[in-house]
Amino acid sequence: MKRRVVVTGLGAVTPIGNTVEEFWASVKKGTVGIGEITKFDTADYKVKLAAEVKNFDPKERMDAKAARRMEPFSQFAVAAAKEAFEDAGLDMQQEDAFRAGVIVGSGIGSLQVIEREYEKILTKGPSRVNPLMVPLMISNMAAGNISIQLGLRGKCTNVVTACATGTNSIGDAFRAIQYGDAEVMLAGGAESSVCPTGIAGFSSLTALSTTPDPMRASIPFDKERNGFVLGEGAGVVVLEELEHAKKRGAHIYAELVGYGATGDAYHITAPMEDGSGAAKAMEYAMKEAGVEPGQMDYINAHGTSTHHNDLFETRAIKLAFGEAAKDVQINSTKSMIGHLLGAAGAVEFIVCVKSLQDNFVHQTMGTKETDEECDLNYTLGAPVEKELRYAMSNSLGFGGHNASLVVKKFED
Repeated sequence: MKRRVVVTGLGAVTPIGNTVEEFWASVKKGTVGIGEITKFDTADYKVKLAAEVKNFDPKERMDAKAARRMEPFSQFAVAAAKEAFEDAGLDMQQEDAFRAGVIVGSGIGSLQVIEREYEKILTKGPSRVNPLMVPLMISNMAAGNISIQLGLRGKCTNVVTACATGTNSIGDAFRAIQYGDAEVMLAGGAESSVCPTGIAGFSSLTALSTTPDPMRASIPFDKERNGFVLGEGAGVVVLEELEHAKKRGAHIYAELVGYGATGDAYHITAPMEDGSGAAKAMEYAMKEAGVEPGQMDYINAHGTSTHHNDLFETRAIKLAFGEAAKDVQINSTKSMIGHLLGAAGAVEFIVCVKSLQDNFVHQTMGTKETDEECDLNYTLGAPVEKELRYAMSNSLGFGGHNASLVVKKFED
């Protein structure tokens, strides 16, 4: 018998706000957090824009000594996790620490520490490499640092599925609670790869937008889209077994009711052209949630602003939803915050929860005219206020990873 799982805490660090409150206020205003890269000199780079986190001081969010032993992706993760933990009103004195865990992933970890330490090898020799290079670099340290900072001694893992990382992490945490591995899980993703290697690597792959106008760089489903904008940040949610949450009087934001995950088995970077892999993930999530396509009110699309992703995701939605595809409200949060890679799905899940709470679907910013086959309702021109009961969040990752979550308004 699967147990019911609810969302009781939210935390975020994003290019348009370093707390959930700031982030959601910016989303509702339609704020675009894309601008010129400030972290390094882009003179030799075709790509000039990114969606950087702004005015983030880790010492304001955690112990200064601990922060120095973390790279930015881990700092973002810990800050978001602390916010979610406090938002949920959790008290570890009242919890069994071995029944509270963490699944927070990062698609890449730290490229920056690799850049710094490799430069030392070349200029000063291998003996000068930072002894903490490896624990600073590896992607599981987001989860590890959260566990240490908050005293969570239950299941502590990380998922690495490229751009689907955040969604798979939340899905795996959902399963852990459903089947009795934990009562409480902190789940999500974190990323910080706006650096020379990150921009150069994605540029060489021709994945990034070269548009100089921040308002026309991340334009999902637009006929002029030419790549995604690299973003950074973290999203972490507290998931909790329903009876456990009710017993301690927790505020319940929403109920997580469905999770679907598939693989394309097709190509290392391109999605399956007919959208069948992503469609099946959506179908599985809806089946578990007990929801028919016509009941889904809103989809937060992966919507990266690359030609292939937006086209094939549109095909996938049509395949999964049939005639109902034309009626469901769709948007892409990446139009405001760029692509947060391993953090994207977690931040977008938070958008789904807040959208249900406020009955509000944000506009897909920047997008003006869609191409012929991208012909669904992508919420263009203005946000929409409407009664929402069910929302879906989609994530598609390099390697053919597809993941979908279905969340609903809580009903006892």
